[in-house]
Amino acid sequence: MRIGIEAQRIFRSNKHGMDYVVLQEILQLQQIDHENEYFVFVKPGPDRCVTSSDNVHVVELNMPSYPLWEQVALPRAARKAGVELLHCTSNTAPIWCDIPLVLTLHDIIFLEPRDKQNKSLYQNMGWLYRRLVVPRILHKCRRIITVSNFEKDNIIKKLGIAKERMAMIYNGYNEWFRPLNQKGQVHDSGKNQATCPIDSERPIFFLGNTDPKKNTERTLVAYSKYLVRSEVKRPLLMADLDKEYLNGIISRNHIENIREKIVMPGYIKNKDLPAIYNNAFAFLYTSLRESFGIPLLEAMACGTPVITSNTSSMPEVGGEKAILINPENADEIADMLIRLETDETFYQQQKEWGLERASLFSWRNTAQALLQLYEDVFSEIVK
Repeated sequence: MRIGIEAQRIFRSNKHGMDYVVLQEILQLQQIDHENEYFVFVKPGPDRCVTSSDNVHVVELNMPSYPLWEQVALPRAARKAGVELLHCTSNTAPIWCDIPLVLTLHDIIFLEPRDKQNKSLYQNMGWLYRRLVVPRILHKCRRIITVSNFEKDNIIKKLGIAKERMAMIYNGYNEWFRPLNQKGQVHDSGKNQATCPIDSERPIFFLGNTDPKKNTERTLVAYSKYLVRSEVKRPLLMADLDKEYLNGIISRNHIENIREKIVMPGYIKNKDLPAIYNNAFAFLYTSLRESFGIPLLEAMACGTPVITSNTSSMPEVGGEKAILINPENADEIADMLIRLETDETFYQQQKEWGLERASLFSWRNTAQALLQLYEDVFSEIVK
């Protein structure tokens, strides 16, 4: 097979969820499959995290915008490469493309009611682009992959897609997410090393941002309630959040008591996350809605207790013994933080459960399932 994989954004420095998924899929396929030929289509960038090998060819395509790259440059380059199957990995695909398509549709949040308070131009433009493109490509896709049974059922129900055209393949997590050794060091992919001192005031960790589904405002209200009740009063470590946005939340909710306890280092690179998870007392993953939730697995794999939501895919990923709270109830979030802080037996049970649960997931499993899907689709094409 000559397989094309759309990986437009993996060379950018500040990667996000979908970028990491396709990157790990490519790296694993490069290890396990030496029979098929792959063409990985990317946009030029500073982080050259994939290199060509005997049967994997990295093809750089330069276009000024995401839509032009995907709708013009990608199908043109795929045809030139003689690709027989094109896998588009980030919810959208070229509308005019005569190559058989496989689409990873991570979620259909773009079809759900939109929070009018979202002021992010980037997020709003992405939402509009998906609403325009996805309905026009679904009927062309030989398979539509999604990342949880929750999302699979949701897509079938809301879009009326036949079950036989849907596939569910779980995400994984990187192997360097694991408990630290005694020196507080953890290796990432065997090349670089992230270090973090184990301090006495271990923080609560929260990956909040301005996307309404991340539930940042309500989580900060919960943290304020925790500070009132806690004897320890741990700091809250937050990544990649705008200070003006934070100030607005503090002002609206009259929670000035959190201001001096919040640590915001900015964007955190993936290779630095294992040390941060390990040093965290607990991880808050209190989203309103997730199609999978890779950070949930990453924290569990590091032995960090996780408080997560009882909605969408999070109970499926977290498993039967996970701490599940109503993400719309700030008191429930605060209650669980206090319980972890005061009940040592419960705390240790959550550490052990997380390590056990995370061991069921891996990027190798993801890649093997993806390769089998390619083979199944290709056999249908050549009949």
